[in-house]
Amino acid sequence: MSQLSPQTTSVPQLNPDAGAEQIIAAGLVAAKGFVTLACSFSVEDVVLIDILHKVAPEVRVFALDTGRLNEETYEVAEALRERYALAIDWYFPERQAVEQLEREKGLFSFRANLDNRHECCRIRKVEPLRRALVGKGGWITGLRRAQSVTRADLAAIEIDQVNGGLLKINPLLNWSDKQIWDYAKEQGLPVNRLHEQGYPSIGCAPCTRPIREGEHPRAGRWWWENPEHKECGLHQ
Repeated sequence: MSQLSPQTTSVPQLNPDAGAEQIIAAGLVAAKGFVTLACSFSVEDVVLIDILHKVAPEVRVFALDTGRLNEETYEVAEALRERYALAIDWYFPERQAVEQLEREKGLFSFRANLDNRHECCRIRKVEPLRRALVGKGGWITGLRRAQSVTRADLAAIEIDQVNGGLLKINPLLNWSDKQIWDYAKEQGLPVNRLHEQGYPSIGCAPCTRPIREGEHPRAGRWWWENPEHKECGLHQ
């Protein structure tokens, strides 16, 4: 696995009410090197791509193809590529690791226990992310505090110690669901059709289901686990 070189980046001080554009601008200045957007083609990521297209078009976009994504996710990726003439840097899991996992444990080992699920996420997501971030000074995410109990303490800009000390920039941390959807509708952005079918949060197909009325927006991700466990290792 490629190793990320340690950074000496410091976190800029921002007004607690700083908007997405201000957070992006501060992060780009503070980062020691190139900055890239991690895109899963959620409505948050689509909003960020539109904002970046306007204020920082030099920021590149990368995506992780786990091999288990929904067809609707690929449709959004293609729509964004055509709309913005967007170059998407795709990263895939290591072939041998996926083959070994499926030969030894089958296709749904991640539902057996938390360790197995973390193993699958590590192979399909975490390791490709490490490669995507090699040589980067920072990365931008669509994380929001309202998404999950695991994200309540999210900062606008933070040091990502897990990934070598580069900057992690979260421009939408304070946005509400209404703000996200109002922006997407006002700009006529392409969004994943699964959102309209009860999927507020979309990941790999076998690990995501529509939520029921009254459920938390992240209830459909790894629904067999407790809420405090519902991260894949990309965001720690």
